[in-house]
Amino acid sequence: MGVDYYNILKVEKNATDDDLKKAYRKLAMKCHPDKNPNDKNEAEAKFKQISEAYEVLSDPQKRAVYDQYGEEGLKEMPPPGSGGPTFGKGSGGRNGFNPRNAEDIFAEFFGSSPFGFGSSGPGRSRKFHSDGGKFGGFSSNDNRKPPPVESKLPCCLEELYTGSTRKMKISRTVVNASGRQVQESEILTIDVKPGWKKGTKITFPDKGNELPNQLPADLVFVIDEKPHDFYKRDGNDLIVNQRVTLAEALGGTTINLVTLDGRNLSLPVTDIISPGYELVVAREGMPIAKEPGNWGDLKIKFEVKFPTNLTPEQREGLKRALVGVK
Repeated sequence: MGVDYYNILKVEKNATDDDLKKAYRKLAMKCHPDKNPNDKNEAEAKFKQISEAYEVLSDPQKRAVYDQYGEEGLKEMPPPGSGGPTFGKGSGGRNGFNPRNAEDIFAEFFGSSPFGFGSSGPGRSRKFHSDGGKFGGFSSNDNRKPPPVESKLPCCLEELYTGSTRKMKISRTVVNASGRQVQESEILTIDVKPGWKKGTKITFPDKGNELPNQLPADLVFVIDEKPHDFYKRDGNDLIVNQRVTLAEALGGTTINLVTLDGRNLSLPVTDIISPGYELVVAREGMPIAKEPGNWGDLKIKFEVKFPTNLTPEQREGLKRALVGVK
């Protein structure tokens, strides 16, 4: 078949006229050379392909020939007014399908340029420079993409430790092929990576609301960390506050914790727990997103519970036990 016009426009073979208009509108705006100044040659080639595909598929006669005979059939298609069609092998036509200027198609579709063209150039249609938009009223100020639409994505600390997959249903305003604003629903998949921090942004290009004759905004989800009942995050480290009795502080104890990924951690403490004492457990903190396979530390900060009452006998016993201790 040669060139696959359906694939170029990213539509199915049973695409309706509205489907074709919507596909052309989106791709032509995205691939126009003036929208891609850093890669103008490649964009121009792609833009011409998109325009040619739309011209063929939106014309019932050309589309019927293309569907039956492919690109070669279009080349053998007789010029308008020459009588009935003669396609297929042996027709040998030399005056077949000749694609129109891509800029002319763009101008007819949109009315005037959304990219602020200043003057005519080679191969550029004068129709771009009309001062009124025939398709929703483009103006030279419409070339700027609207600011992104941001939404918070609350995540618990367990999700940020192990990672998770979130499904988000969004409803947004889009402009259909007729230029009307309609509501559209879609489910987006967000892969939350282990170690992501509050403020991490996940961007879905062109998934925000769309205004007539403008590019759609980007949709951005911003990670928001929900408070945890037991752990507190400090960068890549985790902090736990632990209360112990005076007897445990002096005589030793064992700290039992359940990690964020559900493991049981048993940590013997043999040092004397003095004011300000902190136990650091290496690699039991948060995963480091930018260093896969590495973790921060777990820091246990202690608070010693002093007794509020002691019997005379207990006081005397403590004195005897602590005599000579420095």
